Order: sequence, then structure tokens, then C-alpha cells
Amino acid sequence: MISSSNNLNFANNREIIISKRMKKTALIYWPKKGNVESTAVKLATYFDKDAFDIFTISEVDVSLLTNYDFLIFGGSTIGADNWEDTHTTKWYSFFESMKGVSLKGKAAAIYGLGDQVLYPEHFVDGMSVIRNELVSAGARMIGQWPTEGYEHTDSKSIEGDHFIGLALDDDHQSELSDERIEKWMQILKAELGF
Repeated sequence: MISSSNNLNFANNREIIISKRMKKTALIYWPKKGNVESTAVKLATYFDKDAFDIFTISEVDVSLLTNYDFLIFGGSTIGADNWEDTHTTKWYSFFESMKGVSLKGKAAAIYGLGDQVLYPEHFVDGMSVIRNELVSAGARMIGQWPTEGYEHTDSKSIEGDHFIGLALDDDHQSELSDERIEKWMQILKAELGF
């Protein structure tokens, strides 16, 4: 358990939201380095380290995903081309390796990073691709996030007035990211029944 005496600035002076009551959680993300990975590290501080594993999509053994009760996936979107041309991406290889893996009954949530100024028509579109694959595998999606406070023009990751997961723009709204992460973790806690 992370305490306030820990050197991780993000975790200082707050309690872990998801405790040992959570059986096992895995966070899977791509790409390595940069904002997606730094968000993964921040999210990890909310979990008991004995009940939490973090992997990149190239490190995880997808056959072991069934051992987890809760799955979090994180990715980024830099224009629609990166997701439309999926046969050349690491995500495509990951999704191919997931064929035949059943996530039936597993709770899953997504966070996505995007640039709402440079790519306002495709802000966090990648979350919809990840969600579609998870739903196809039988996962139960949780963790919708309100669209208020963003300046994009369109996104494939919006249903009604919510994103299908946590949307972050660390290029233009980085000052809001920590607060958004904190609030999203509270949403997850409520939806998971803690």
C-alpha cells in the first residue's frame, strides 16, 4: 500500500481508492514512454500493489487476462490514420492474439490520450477501437466520462454526452489530468461496488 511518506508525488496525502477488496486488476497500455505510460503509472498508485499488474501490450500474455477481475486499457490517438491502418500497429497484433480469449463477465475500462487541438475531429477515437475489441471478447465496459470541458469537434468514442472512457489531453489540458484521473477512479470505485 502506498503511504503519504512515499516519494511518488502523485500519491502523496491521499488514500488508495481501490483496496485489497479488489481481487486482481491488470492495466494494459501502449505506447511505451510518453503520456500514456505516465498515466498508467499514475493510475497504478490507486491500487494495492499486491492486487495489480501493469503491462505494455507487447509484454502481456493474453491467455492470462482471464485471471483478472478488472482490466484497464490505455492508448492514444494521433489522427484517424493510426487506427484505420491497424494492420501495421502493435494494437492489431495484440487484438489478433486475443482472438479466442473470453473476457465474459470481466469488468473493463479504457483511458485514452489525444490532442483536441491538432486532431479535433478524431479526439481519442482509439478508445472506440479498443472498446469494440473488448466487447467482442465479452467484457463488460465501465468508466464512462463526461464530455464537458473539452474543445474537440468530434470523436468516435462518444456515446450520448459521455466518452466511453477517460479522455485526457496532456498537450493542451495537462493541468486537468490529475483531477480527472482522481474523479475517474471514484467513478470506477462506485461502478465496481466499493
